[in-house]
Amino acid sequence: MQRQVLDDQPRYWFAHRLLLTLSGRRPVHTLLGHALPEAYDQLAELAPGAPLRPAGRLSEAPYVARCDQYEPRQGVIEAFARVAFGERLAAFAFRLERGEDERWRCAAIDLGPEAGPRPGHIPAGRC
Repeated sequence: MQRQVLDDQPRYWFAHRLLLTLSGRRPVHTLLGHALPEAYDQLAELAPGAPLRPAGRLSEAPYVARCDQYEPRQGVIEAFARVAFGERLAAFAFRLERGEDERWRCAAIDLGPEAGPRPGHIPAGRC
């Protein structure tokens, strides 16, 4: 029940779906229509490597432990998600923008310095 309540919040809904894609549990095309073209291209580039897949043989699937947000202006959410892999933690950031149709879409993803700089990433200090 708690996941359903959290999924009513755009940041949690997107964090969960981004994690499913970036951990290799869902294909990238499940986010088609939920991401702006540049962010979708970035996801398509990142997803095959499953950068958020747990290392080794962890039986526990990664999950979004917490997701916080900052709203720099109306219609924009910059979010930071903490991902738990058993006792290990990872994190990623993403930007959501509300379109004229009132739908939220992912505009950028940042997996941090280990993933290296990518076009469309959220600059340091923005999340």
